[in-house]
Amino acid sequence: MSSGVRHPLLSIAPGKLRPTQMTVGRAEVADKRSEWEKLGKKKRKDLLAQHWFPGVLGPKNQVFIVDHHHLGLALYEEGVKEVPVMIQRDFSWLEPPVFWHTMEFNRWAHPYDQHGQRQTYDAIPKMLKDMADDPFRTLAARVRLAGGYSKDATPYSEFLWADFFRRNMKLKSGNVTPKVLQDALLMAHAHDTAYLPGWSGQIQ
Repeated sequence: MSSGVRHPLLSIAPGKLRPTQMTVGRAEVADKRSEWEKLGKKKRKDLLAQHWFPGVLGPKNQVFIVDHHHLGLALYEEGVKEVPVMIQRDFSWLEPPVFWHTMEFNRWAHPYDQHGQRQTYDAIPKMLKDMADDPFRTLAARVRLAGGYSKDATPYSEFLWADFFRRNMKLKSGNVTPKVLQDALLMAHAHDTAYLPGWSGQIQ
């Protein structure tokens, strides 16, 4: 039994990384793939050195990442062979139900599907490539990048914004059009979103 870190930094194939959430914004993944494709060999190496994945050792010594799911999926789809993973905790000795309860207690797991509905831990995909697309997660990211709210340290903060937009907007064919983004930005600066992490106030 061990509760410490045995291997602080590992090199793992993206295809072997276990996700701790059910969805990503596929458009975000496509953006990250496009950015990667524009980089030369040295800049790609530098990016990997600077963007290690925070991970947790789980049952059967599998590596679960707790952030950078979009980047991880992008690198998997780009055929990257290995990525650096910094192990935060070793929970490999826990039984799966206890492991997942502990992960969620630490806010390292988000078992909610692309409709914002709570699911069982077993529904969390086993591989990054099997995560579902949540276009509202893409919308939330685009709103933040456009200055709608500030980046916040609260875990899964963009999922909270995605759920707000899901309840208050419709996305035809899952596309974030300029008009949709404009409407979402107005909502982001309204009092209705004041409870969300990173809220930057109402526009005067």
